[in-house]
Amino acid sequence: MKARIFFLSLLCLLTFNVTFAQSLKSVSILGDSYSTFEGFIPDGNSIWYWKTPNPSLTDVDKVTQTWWHKFVKENNFKLLVNDSYSGSTICNTGYNKEDYTDRSFITRMKRLGCPDVIFIFGATNDSWANSPIGDFKYSDWTKEDLYNFRPALSYLLSNMIDYYPNIKIYYILNDGLKEEINNSIKDICKHYEIPLIELNNIDKKNGHPSVVGMQQISEQLKSALFLN
Repeated sequence: MKARIFFLSLLCLLTFNVTFAQSLKSVSILGDSYSTFEGFIPDGNSIWYWKTPNPSLTDVDKVTQTWWHKFVKENNFKLLVNDSYSGSTICNTGYNKEDYTDRSFITRMKRLGCPDVIFIFGATNDSWANSPIGDFKYSDWTKEDLYNFRPALSYLLSNMIDYYPNIKIYYILNDGLKEEINNSIKDICKHYEIPLIELNNIDKKNGHPSVVGMQQISEQLKSALFLN
């Protein structure tokens, strides 16, 4: 009898754990260096955060210190895809006016699987690289348009809305970017009704979130999404 009760209790516990795991909402990330970590992004994508980092560049040396790992673990989500690429721009124009079509956000936007939530965390490199800003344009994009930030961001959001129906998409806006970039993101997200999460006073080292900064990002996301 005791053995039977133990078996039933164990079965209930296992069933609960499986059901709970299946009920967790999944998260995918489309990002740049801020969201990279060695071994957790697609092979071939450039990395900023390594398992054995250069201490003069960053103090982040564990994946558990990254903003996205903290957010997923502490708020009962599960990570589906993290397609982040260090140095990548939203548009197809990168540093020194080089063609970044191979790594841009608009090239990688359909690689995120089928999550419940998508975080887009980009434009830092568009700001730093002085990518051409371009004009606001919400349809009929040409190949040339996509080498400019504003039309490329519109193209990105428009296509993601169609490609990921019934999936909640959030845009994370870094602090410290050029006002022209900030204002463009706010206007374009408003046009497409994409919720915008603005980061504030993130602690950084060499322009990238430190261990403290990673925790701040996770906490600010949690607060913005009312997960307290």
